[in-house]
Amino acid sequence: MKNLEKAKKLLEEGSYTFVAVSRNETITSTERGVIPLLDVIENRKNLKGFSVADKVTGKAGAFLYTVIRPDEIFTDVISKPALEVFEENNINVEYNTLTKAIRNRTDTGFCPMETAVKDTSEPLTAISLIREKVKKLNK
Repeated sequence: MKNLEKAKKLLEEGSYTFVAVSRNETITSTERGVIPLLDVIENRKNLKGFSVADKVTGKAGAFLYTVIRPDEIFTDVISKPALEVFEENNINVEYNTLTKAIRNRTDTGFCPMETAVKDTSEPLTAISLIREKVKKLNK
């Protein structure tokens, strides 16, 4: 079984929100939102050689993927702005559902991460904005 297929299977069967599989290693997370991607940036810096399966990818997540650069990405749900980030950065992504934008968890508006990066097109600027928003939300 190929790494991306393994990652997808683990995502579907487990209670994971994020799965990364390489030849020698599997990384899983049950954290929601961009937290698993920020953890990768903080702890490993990149996912070269990994195939990733993710539940939901908005524009903020797409910017984080431009930095950690896994070999392959599958996401169940992707926003149009996220798909544009992937296209602009020549990153192929497979997905099941394309949506206009990612909604927040209470469905009362847009995802705060998606909102935080809506006006930027620069990945490193986006990472700063994402980190600031995560700090504010965790207070």
